[in-house]
Amino acid sequence: MTDLSDVSREELEAMAEAGREVRLCQRVLAKTGDTVVGELLRGHGTLYEWKHYPPGDVYDAEFHAQYYYHCHPEGERPNGEHGHFHTFLRPHGMPPGLRPAPLPDFQPPENDNDALSHLIGIAMDVAGQPVRLFTTNRWVTGETWYGADDVIAMLDAFEVDHARPSWPANRWITAMMRLFRPTIVGLLHERDAAIRRWADAHPDAYVYEDRGLEVASQRHISVEEQIAGIAIHLRGARRRRPILPEPPSFVEQP
Repeated sequence: MTDLSDVSREELEAMAEAGREVRLCQRVLAKTGDTVVGELLRGHGTLYEWKHYPPGDVYDAEFHAQYYYHCHPEGERPNGEHGHFHTFLRPHGMPPGLRPAPLPDFQPPENDNDALSHLIGIAMDVAGQPVRLFTTNRWVTGETWYGADDVIAMLDAFEVDHARPSWPANRWITAMMRLFRPTIVGLLHERDAAIRRWADAHPDAYVYEDRGLEVASQRHISVEEQIAGIAIHLRGARRRRPILPEPPSFVEQP
C-alpha cells in the first residue's frame, strides 16, 4: 500500500469520502449479484477480446472524462485478472495551461479536443474487484503524451456525472480516482522515470512507439486495505491536533 504518512488531513478526508462512495457502489450492485464490470458488459452478448465496452466508450460531455473496459487474450492477462479500465481526460476538461509534451512527432489534431491524455488503468479480477493500477506507454492507447506533473494536475478533473450506461459504475470509477490518488501520483512519476530509463537503454528505438515497453509502472491494490489505512492515518492526524486551545500569551511581541 502507498505510504500515506505525508498526505494532508484534508486529502485523507477526501479519500475517505471516496472510499465510502466506492463501497456504496459495490454494495448496491452486489445486492443483485452485479459488479461494475458486469454493468458495462450487460446486453452486449459475447465478450470479444480487445473490443471496447461499452461500444463508443463512456464520455461525459460536461467534464470531458472518458473511459472504457476491455480484455486482452487470456494468455496475455496476469493471473487472475479478467480485464481492465482505461481512463482519459480530453483537453476541454483539463485545467488551463496544460500542453502536450513537445515530442518530435507531435502533430496537433484537427479537433483540439482530441489530444486526450491517459490517466490510469484499473485492472479487475474475475470477481469484478479492482486489483491493480498501472500506467502505459503512449502506443498502447494512442494517447497524446503529457508529462507526469500535467497528468497529475488532471486527476481531480476526472468526473463522469451521468447515468448511462450505469450510474453506479460511473460513480465508482470517479471515486476510485480519488481513493487511490496518492498511488496514482506515484505511478505517474514512475512512468516517466521508466520511459527515461528505457530510452537510455534502447537508443536505436523511439521509446513512445517501442512495443517492447507496454506497462510503464504498476501496483497491486486493495480497496479495503486502502480504506483501513486511511482510517488509521486519519486517527493519527486527529491525535496530533491540540485538544485544548492554545493558552493566551501575555508577552508583548516586538
